[in-house]
Amino acid sequence: MAELKRLSDSRDLTRIERIGAHSHIRGLGLDSSLEARDASEGMIGQQPARRAAGLILQLIRQGKIAGRAVLLAGQPGTGKTALAMGIAKSLGAETPFASVAASELFSLNLSKTEALTQAFRRAIGVRIKEEAEIIEGEVVEISIDRPVSAAAAGSFTPSGVAAAGKTGRLTLKTTDMETVYELGGKMIEALGKEKVQSGDVIALDKASGKVTKLGRSIGRSRDYDAVGPHTKFVKCPEGELQKRKEVVHCVTLHEIDVINSRTQGFLALFTGDTGEIRAEVRDQIDTKVAEWREEGKAEIVPGVLFIDEVHMLDIECFSFLNRALENDMAPILVIATNRGITSIRGTNYRSPHGIPPDFLDRLLIITTQPYTEDDIWKILDIRCDEEDVEMSADAKVLLTKIGVETSLRYAIHLITSAALACQKRKGKIVEMEDISRVYQLFLDVKRSTQYLMEYQSQYMFNEVPGEAGGDDAMQS
Repeated sequence: MAELKRLSDSRDLTRIERIGAHSHIRGLGLDSSLEARDASEGMIGQQPARRAAGLILQLIRQGKIAGRAVLLAGQPGTGKTALAMGIAKSLGAETPFASVAASELFSLNLSKTEALTQAFRRAIGVRIKEEAEIIEGEVVEISIDRPVSAAAAGSFTPSGVAAAGKTGRLTLKTTDMETVYELGGKMIEALGKEKVQSGDVIALDKASGKVTKLGRSIGRSRDYDAVGPHTKFVKCPEGELQKRKEVVHCVTLHEIDVINSRTQGFLALFTGDTGEIRAEVRDQIDTKVAEWREEGKAEIVPGVLFIDEVHMLDIECFSFLNRALENDMAPILVIATNRGITSIRGTNYRSPHGIPPDFLDRLLIITTQPYTEDDIWKILDIRCDEEDVEMSADAKVLLTKIGVETSLRYAIHLITSAALACQKRKGKIVEMEDISRVYQLFLDVKRSTQYLMEYQSQYMFNEVPGEAGGDDAMQS
């Protein structure tokens, strides 16, 4: 019995969420006047950068100006990716948000310009509007007539054949009228799958025959002494039974490209292996979408394309981006880098952030500053809650000092490690001794570099200048 109970408990776990580096981010943490709160929606500090990102967010939501580009520049571990995630969370599900790392473009089987084009079109949404004829009403009665031959055959008749042989009548009503509809086998089967019964309010799509159960009629709320927690009571529809309703579908231009590409087809959306899409296909789709816009059937939703580690792009990619941002349907481009003055990939020229000056001139630049000690303490406190780790106040102070002396990322990595060390000694709250233990077990960058400098002669391919003997030992 214990095993059966454990099995039933495990089946109740319908979803397992993994904790990521930015899973605690819920938005930008701004108030109605776009002022940054000290700590809100998982965002800590960086008030000037968050206020600037709030203005960019308003620009994206208006969707009137295309081809704007924003650069998030700052030292490693100052919250550039967190800002981009905050923008994505604040936009919601309606606005497309595509994210790509610059190094991905060089590891795909596609050309660099094709990969960038696909990324651009994943960030442009199309809201397609169409009118559908539906029948909406409250079910008064369902009567199904089974033919004599099928009734005599009983359980030996296949379900599909039995459904095809059935006929029936469905009585629907609104507050103004009541009508009886003749039912065929497919419609009877659809009603059976949805478990429609008298007193339900349903909607029938005339084109596809799809049955949607909207809920139970309020007039039938007293039919039963008790109902399930998921039972929804709705009003009986008003007016005529047959109505025309506007249905909105939201897709991206890239999805339309893949579906209309003969070489790949619809299944490529699930496999991810879309391959190169011909320019002719995209031109035809752009023409069709433009026609839909003129007719009022479709609406363009410019989204956001986020390119992380943008300094990894080469001069060809930057030239392509220069041209792509001038397109009428270009999304808002958000790029991030942690480089200073460095070489532009593919050239011998040096430039700020490794970005060509002509492309830098197009950018609105948002800078992030290093976190203060108080900010690091608040971030570590939020991460402890996110990772479900109870930590004492003294341990948090010690972890904050470690974060100030080393890096915020290293301090965050020690949270779960310290929790496991606490679990090993059968404790419930992480103490200072657990932090000290994992600090000794796992080195940060500074201590690791110091260790390498001390023992560099014992490593292979040592190239540190001033250490004779490393190369001689290898040659001998």
